[in-house]
Amino acid sequence: MPKPLSLPFDPIARADELWKRRWGAAPAMTAITSIMRAQQILLAEVDAVVKPYGLTFARYEALVLLTFSKAGELPMSKIGERLMVHPTSVTNTIDRLVRSGLVTKRPNPNDGRGTLASITDKGREVCDAATGELMAMDFGLGAYDAEECAEIFAMLRPLRVTSGDFAAE
Repeated sequence: MPKPLSLPFDPIARADELWKRRWGAAPAMTAITSIMRAQQILLAEVDAVVKPYGLTFARYEALVLLTFSKAGELPMSKIGERLMVHPTSVTNTIDRLVRSGLVTKRPNPNDGRGTLASITDKGREVCDAATGELMAMDFGLGAYDAEECAEIFAMLRPLRVTSGDFAAE
């Protein structure tokens, strides 16, 4: 993946300066802009690692979730709930994994209307190989040590609680 040309200045810091002059201080603007840019950078780096496996990060996350389940299968509704995505996105993600031979689908015997997604042996192999590569590149967060990664997680957690991702403990 080609790296963008480095600017001789931080464009987000520059935007902060200009913002202050026009509308007043807005630390939240610089924070969200930094978070969004970081998300773009991380997604590009992670997607570059999983792409040779025929995956996107969303498909990789679904495979990982299936490996975490006891039987290697979960109802589609549970996948959407755990990955915090719309049912249409789950269907699209799982259908692409099915076409790749990494997942199978079958009717849920415990729910006549539901569908179970099951990881295949090939899906487990691909998941393990991609995970090894992602761990080797620290999921794109190699600029941070373990303590700093924990701090990032802790700093973003209240936002996730406030948005309703999960109940605060």
